[in-house]
Amino acid sequence: MIKNIGSFIKNKPALAVGFLFATSSLLFGTWVAAIPGIKQRLNFTDGSLGLSLLLSPLGAITGMLLSTRIFSKIPVGRWMLNGYRVLCLLMILQINSVNRPMFWLCLYLYGLCSFLNGVSSNATVNLMEKKADRLFMSTCHGMYSLGGAVSAGLAALLISFHVIAGWQIVLIATIIFTIITANQKQLLVHQEIIHSRSGIKLPSPAILGISFICMVTFMAEGCVADWSAIYLKESLNAPKAMISLGYAGFSIAMTLGRLNGDSLIAAIGNKKIVIAGCLLSALGFTIVVLASVVPAAITGYILIGCGSSCIIPVLFSAAANIPGTSTVEGFAMVTTGGLIGFLAGPSLIGFISEKSNLSKGLSLLIVMALLAAIVAWKNRFFTDKKVKAAALEYDEQIY
Repeated sequence: MIKNIGSFIKNKPALAVGFLFATSSLLFGTWVAAIPGIKQRLNFTDGSLGLSLLLSPLGAITGMLLSTRIFSKIPVGRWMLNGYRVLCLLMILQINSVNRPMFWLCLYLYGLCSFLNGVSSNATVNLMEKKADRLFMSTCHGMYSLGGAVSAGLAALLISFHVIAGWQIVLIATIIFTIITANQKQLLVHQEIIHSRSGIKLPSPAILGISFICMVTFMAEGCVADWSAIYLKESLNAPKAMISLGYAGFSIAMTLGRLNGDSLIAAIGNKKIVIAGCLLSALGFTIVVLASVVPAAITGYILIGCGSSCIIPVLFSAAANIPGTSTVEGFAMVTTGGLIGFLAGPSLIGFISEKSNLSKGLSLLIVMALLAAIVAWKNRFFTDKKVKAAALEYDEQIY
């Protein structure tokens, strides 16, 4: 793992793109810790907050519909540079919203910008892999997880020093904006225009199955992000300094799993990785729901992170290489379900929580994770033999 990271760091364009992955989760982790305060400040109930969060998936759907047109005209590198800088400004406004209409507009634009940023960065990684004849995807997604772990831990630290969320995001977003601007030369190296021959195509059942797995995995991540702090605070009476540790534990587990992802996939195979990951996530949510003390719940979140860690890199690599489709089309077909799960899943949990309680809402994720494991088991798209061969060839190139 250390040699792999060292090689990644020496590749300046790859490192610049990897930082953008970390940027997304750095900003999002700060947002996670701010949600309880926003809920109280704008007088949201669980149900009204859940309904408000639906605006982000609506933005993501808009991004999906526009993606093929946008990236057939704008180079992915130019979009990355400006899209992630816009995201910094959006997050400052979202966390510091003074009323509900401002908050709702920011949520919608966040979903739109996040989808297009995700397409541009993942498409760029795929292009880099083809040019360099080596893998970057798992490491880049590991950078995303690292950013989440750092941001959640940083939020806990800043809260202990009585720094409110509104000032936290101003500080963090300003630093990120500055670093992105400093790296613009490396990001603008990627001037590829991605042409799509016939727009968004009707996906096959196999692709729909992968999209479903992506949806469930992102739903789990979104629910950990949006509801873990509230669950620890309101259901288990966790102190303020600990409410972000559920997401921090989840993110640390995700980071370690993804940074070891290539060797794990080589040893186990992609199909077994996905099935085992779904089952481990189901176990983690079971522990969270049954937990009566804070440490037990945090342990459950760690298991969810372990289970989810290697699933997404496998699915994103598959999405970028679907026969007969462009890279953007592949991401749009497979990841739309994933992003909707990430953004709409927390809303669904909010509705269930409003009618019963948050524990019962989170119980839905147990069922969904088990269904995803079954879909992975039945899906013929996964071919462990080919993935192992590719991973072993990659190991030989790196080591």
